[in-house]
Amino acid sequence: MPPYVSADQFANAEGVSHTLNLYNGRKASLSLHVIIVGCGLGGLAAAHCLAQAGHRVTVLESASAIGDVGAGIQVSPNVTRLLRRWGLGDALEKIAVQPEAVVLRRYDTGERVGYTKWGTRMLEYGAPYYHIHRADFHKLLYDLAAPNMNLRLKATVVHVDPDAPSVTLSSGEVVHGDLVVGADGVKSYIQQVVLGRANPAQATGDAAYRAIIPSSVMAKDPDLKPFLDEPEMTAWMAPGRHLMAYCIRARKEFNLVLLHPDDGSVESWTAEGSADRMRQDFSDFEPRIQKMLSYVQSTLKWRLMDRQPLETWVHRSGKIVLLGDACHPMLPYRAQGAAMAIEDAAVLGNLFSHLSDRSQIAPLLHAYERLRLPRTSDTQASSRLNQKIFHLPDGPDQQRRDSEMREAMEAELRSLKDGVIKHRALDNPNQWADKTKSYVQFAYDADAEAERWWNEVGEREIGNPSLKAKL
Repeated sequence: MPPYVSADQFANAEGVSHTLNLYNGRKASLSLHVIIVGCGLGGLAAAHCLAQAGHRVTVLESASAIGDVGAGIQVSPNVTRLLRRWGLGDALEKIAVQPEAVVLRRYDTGERVGYTKWGTRMLEYGAPYYHIHRADFHKLLYDLAAPNMNLRLKATVVHVDPDAPSVTLSSGEVVHGDLVVGADGVKSYIQQVVLGRANPAQATGDAAYRAIIPSSVMAKDPDLKPFLDEPEMTAWMAPGRHLMAYCIRARKEFNLVLLHPDDGSVESWTAEGSADRMRQDFSDFEPRIQKMLSYVQSTLKWRLMDRQPLETWVHRSGKIVLLGDACHPMLPYRAQGAAMAIEDAAVLGNLFSHLSDRSQIAPLLHAYERLRLPRTSDTQASSRLNQKIFHLPDGPDQQRRDSEMREAMEAELRSLKDGVIKHRALDNPNQWADKTKSYVQFAYDADAEAERWWNEVGEREIGNPSLKAKL
């Protein structure tokens, strides 16, 4: 396995968690011992949120070390509003890049066929849009969670007793708790426990190369330097493939994600790929892409997996629940995989800040599922749609797609000139041009949704059980 990438020196949030006052200062009057299986982005976010809600947290991770690999990640406003709330705003500004626009291009000529302005316009959704390095993101979340969690490495879960609840490790040790959260990814073992059956994710037929180019190399090339000077998220669309590129780490690095038909890759975030094979697979792309790929020394490659929405995320015992890729793996075509996991964590933590009696555990878990499952299912569908849109073969459907994208682009450019948005680009193949879709995706506030549910439903139905018992 490739070594984990070191986080940027400015990806530091040590001590921040001690200064926070989440959930309006509310902490659960009954503190649980929560066992979280998995120490990825979703697991760390859940550890942070549940600890801030007043619970004791143990995180079990099968790996011998924690960290992340060399790749970029997109952090949209629905996530950055939470990260800012968690005290990460200053750190993000030092390590992130705020893309000025999303640009869609034809693969062989580089012709721009789609454009949507981002930059400060994203603030209309309440927070900025950022591009960052996964290792930096992981480090920030680790810094938040670390002071309030007990992290166990080399702790592989091999059995779960749902009624206790408890988990058995490969060493034979049994770890007891009050609630088990399965944040163990697309190959989730905890999911099998919840469903009572195996439910393997399905291969999508696509795989992805991931690579990073030092910006210092691109800055010396007049054809490539504009991608640094005006940072945008740029996609080149081709038959059966597309390439996504953007700046990360305060423009010090340039991130590439190259989606292509799967040719026998493995289901892993850390599998080495062949840079020569990658260049061959994208040899028909425009000259600027050929230059970029000539600078790639190594690449990671992973198979893209998908899963239809589950019938439930909560075990019938009411003591085990799923989170993130364990229940809703996302294709990367909408850049919402990590976002959905972190929203999950925020909702779960907020709901469990109300806990005052064990009788509330199962109802709160089912509330979490009701709040999250429709949104994550819709986002999965939106991601699958982009897979189809981006990969159309050349011909009438592709020409129609490009024509509709150009129409939205021209309307966008007119609005920038006039200062008034007159065209909402409903159902445009450039989903980011659809202002209604963007509002639904980016203006979402996980804490506000959890608070709304408690005020409208939860407090009446499950609030203050000891008083209800007396009545």
